[in-house]
Amino acid sequence: MEQHDYFIIARAIHLLGVVLWIGGVAFVTTVLLPAIKAITSPEKRLELFETLENKFSFQAKFVTLATGISGYIMLDIIDGWERYLHPHFWWMHLMTLVWAVFTLVLFILEPLFLHQWFRKKAAQDSEKTFSLVHNMHIFLLSLSLIAVVGAAAGSHGFRW
Repeated sequence: MEQHDYFIIARAIHLLGVVLWIGGVAFVTTVLLPAIKAITSPEKRLELFETLENKFSFQAKFVTLATGISGYIMLDIIDGWERYLHPHFWWMHLMTLVWAVFTLVLFILEPLFLHQWFRKKAAQDSEKTFSLVHNMHIFLLSLSLIAVVGAAAGSHGFRW
């Protein structure tokens, strides 16, 4: 296979990863968290969230890794590292930032302390904790969607 073929495969994996990853974040943000916040029992709310979040965690970690690796491969194949020096490639900076934040949360912060912090705070004040988590998801989803739109247009030559 030629490098062009590897690039096409990497891009397909990258796009599939983004669809599954950001689509999952969109589902959690727009459907799951609002539905869970509507549950009146704080104990049931926490139990349901943790059950569903545990199921999604593996998928999120897997596709976040696949997206990062495939993005790296694409950049390496086209030797596109200097694009980070140009402001009109802002969407690459944003994609990288979004990826880094999710990777940091999923692989480092959550296992080290966020999971326990969340359980403790949800037990103390479920309403406030779930609102905070929902607002954080809204913010990250918004950044992610801006990156997706920017990448879709920017990768085809559109200059903002």
